[in-house]
Amino acid sequence: MKSLTIALVAHDNRKIDMIAWAVKNADFLLHHKLVCTGTTGTLIEKAYRDNGIECDIECMHSGPMGGDTEIAAMVVRKEIDFAVFLIDDLNPQPHEADIQMLLRQCRIHNVPIACNLSSADLILSSPLWNAEDYTPAEQTYQVIPNLRCQ
Repeated sequence: MKSLTIALVAHDNRKIDMIAWAVKNADFLLHHKLVCTGTTGTLIEKAYRDNGIECDIECMHSGPMGGDTEIAAMVVRKEIDFAVFLIDDLNPQPHEADIQMLLRQCRIHNVPIACNLSSADLILSSPLWNAEDYTPAEQTYQVIPNLRCQ
């Protein structure tokens, strides 16, 4: 199995969902490198310990203290293969610019990012992770000359 680096980020009101998802998928996740924002990573580590699961999670700063930015920088350096970012869409976030920057960098650098549990499950279970003949398409940002919306 190809080793991946997976980023896990969750806002406060989504941390319970993230912890439950990470415990449910521990058999898969623990074969890969996990990088988390600070509080999310600490809570997942505790849940794993409470369930007798050994883990090694790299924790960045908390999101509002720059953790989203640290993970975005890893995306730019092509150090993240897949991200799960459970966003609290019902409450304003003081670091909204950092959140949007992380989402944007994932889109620009063609990193799969799941923002809900269904998408996370689908991406995690994709057979393409181990397909020898699969190479993600390169992103292109080329303007088509004289293109006008009609």
